[in-house]
Amino acid sequence: MTSTPGTPWPPRPTGARRDHRLRDRVNALGFPLVPLTLHRSRRIVIMRKADNSIGDERAGTPRLALVCAAGSVGSPLDFGGSSMSRDHRRFAPSRAGRLGGVAKAASAFLVLALTAGLWLGGPARAQETRIIYPGSMAVTGFSGTVIPDFDSSDSEKGGLPPGVDPIDETFIDTARATLRVFDVSSLGGPASGQLVYTPPPFEVTSGQIGQVFGLTYDDGMRDGAPSGVPNLYAGATSLHGIRIVTPDADDDGRPERQHRGMAGAAFMEGQFGTENGGRPGTIWKVDGITGQVAKFADIDTNSGPGIGNLTFDPIHRQVFASDLDTGLIHRIDANGALVDTFDHGVAGRPAHGLAPVTDDGAVMDIQGAAFDTEDPETWGYTQDERRVWAVAYHGGRLYYSVGEKAEIWSVGIARDGRFAGDPRWELTVKADKDYAVTDIAFDDSGFMYLAQRGPVENRYDYSQLADSGKGEVIRYFSENPDDPATESVWVEAPQEYAVGFPQGFRQSAGGLDLQYGYDAEGDLDTSACTRTLVNTGDKLRDNPALAERLAAGGPLAVHGVQITPRELVKPANVPPFGSRFVDFDGYFEDPEVEGHVGDVAVWHPCEGRAGYYEEIPGGYLPPFYPPDFQPPGNLPPCLDVDDVRYFCTPRGLEADLYLHDHAGLGGDSIKAQSRTPGVGVTSPMSHVPGKPYTIGITGHDPGDTVDVGLCFYRKSDKDKGGYYPCCKMTLPLRTPAVSCDR
Repeated sequence: MTSTPGTPWPPRPTGARRDHRLRDRVNALGFPLVPLTLHRSRRIVIMRKADNSIGDERAGTPRLALVCAAGSVGSPLDFGGSSMSRDHRRFAPSRAGRLGGVAKAASAFLVLALTAGLWLGGPARAQETRIIYPGSMAVTGFSGTVIPDFDSSDSEKGGLPPGVDPIDETFIDTARATLRVFDVSSLGGPASGQLVYTPPPFEVTSGQIGQVFGLTYDDGMRDGAPSGVPNLYAGATSLHGIRIVTPDADDDGRPERQHRGMAGAAFMEGQFGTENGGRPGTIWKVDGITGQVAKFADIDTNSGPGIGNLTFDPIHRQVFASDLDTGLIHRIDANGALVDTFDHGVAGRPAHGLAPVTDDGAVMDIQGAAFDTEDPETWGYTQDERRVWAVAYHGGRLYYSVGEKAEIWSVGIARDGRFAGDPRWELTVKADKDYAVTDIAFDDSGFMYLAQRGPVENRYDYSQLADSGKGEVIRYFSENPDDPATESVWVEAPQEYAVGFPQGFRQSAGGLDLQYGYDAEGDLDTSACTRTLVNTGDKLRDNPALAERLAAGGPLAVHGVQITPRELVKPANVPPFGSRFVDFDGYFEDPEVEGHVGDVAVWHPCEGRAGYYEEIPGGYLPPFYPPDFQPPGNLPPCLDVDDVRYFCTPRGLEADLYLHDHAGLGGDSIKAQSRTPGVGVTSPMSHVPGKPYTIGITGHDPGDTVDVGLCFYRKSDKDKGGYYPCCKMTLPLRTPAVSCDR
């Protein structure tokens, strides 16, 4: 269900030496370089005044792989640059040093041959036994273009007739990837603003799933049991442009591209993955073990704008998806069934004193004359005031962004997984430009990270898909203590990151996530959770004033991901030589394109700390009568405890008590108080039959045994007033050895 890159992921030379080797067609040791470029190449067609020219990535310097002449040869990882261990179970880097001698012949040559075979083979199979490991980084982006049959050996089909504009014959390349999963477990040394060459990534093509943006992982539950390998989800998008065609009218074997809507128009192949039944509202699922691609869910009412972003709620095992057509947030169960929706425009805005705004009913009608491929205002997006972009589940609430003048809101998720109906305005983003926030992430300290993406563009020549160069990556944190003079509980002024080297350092393409930490040599440390920020961007290494210094770290035209320690907020890391960079598609001959990179998501399960509303292990001891309440005789405790379950919540540690009325008192309510000095215990005053009794515990140290005094009674007795029967018990609770502090 996957395909290998059309051009091999490059070997790992570094800096200016790499340029020299490419020009001379030899490597540092003098061995010849053999081009491994496939017949089909990606093209970006750009109009230059009156000249119709094709920017072909095969033109100029081709992608090369190291292939040695007869004799000894080192492993492909021995030729400088960084090396990546494929033993993901240990994340132990295979730091092969530079070639100390040339005597590693037969086995290394076989490794190289097999690697080249992987790059050049047919559809890729799942690598090893899985495609996703802790630290795996998934990235979305535009898949590129091709002129079908341009290189055909058939003289009647090859090339283009005189006078034909090549742009009109350029289409989405359905054989190239719109989703890649990168191994970034070893970055090959200290950060210096350099490009990092990764092993060939796992790929899913636009022919399979169309253009996608938003990403999320699930929890890896399979057949009711944890597998440790999550699945990956991707949402259909219009953020990489909308292209339409009508049937072939000039008998050249290619459909006709159209600027405007008209009868008979259809979405171009590669737009929404129609070969697999994809539509504008499709959410795709990629199996983390096999790599198999399948439809997860369809939002049938989405006419073309697509999905804003996705997030997974691991407590209730559900996915939330924002709908750019209607403005609704859809709640989808683990089987892909749409359960219900939340309408921010109607249910959210009034909570902040704003007038409700209902959807105007506009749709994308590609067969209507009003539709214009280069005018997103005709694409059927819901109104800006109710347009939800990013979504992120955190702390028992769903956080989401709204509009171009981005506001961040949240709504609670109830214990049963439903929307709690308590929408809350969090903040209005302070940034230089009023750009949409298309991604939200939280670290393990509760800091909130936001990525802007410039307004949607859709140049007919495919060169620009978003207004680039002014989008920011920022983070907010809670006021501590809360300042009563400010409306928000978040600090007023966010911290900003330097993104990319172009002047202004604001090259955000709208995607971000948190990654594990890295050691000084760039090797992944899975014990350090959410210590690294990864974010997408355009032209990340392009700055003429710094060109000489940047050349030492690889090509300049990098559209992909920036990897930065999370503590390096401005003014630190300006320019971002404390970061590393990964290119999305392995091409470096397209410095002028904008908006071709999308979202990024990292699989980073964090051990040693519970998430919010996550069940965590604890225990209890048998209950006993308190010393101040000893009934006559040798009576057994009036309550049995069937189970105690602990949860980390936004309010701290909570325990659900499953109690059995052993004495037949008929009680339905409890009062709880702490019998351990310094520890606080709270409880509700009544209870819904069939549900557990919930108490909160504060002031204890993780792992302590806390004595909780219970008064078990009937609510109807209490409501009569005066004294009422109450069975008193002391329940020793063994609290979890995990802190719920943010």
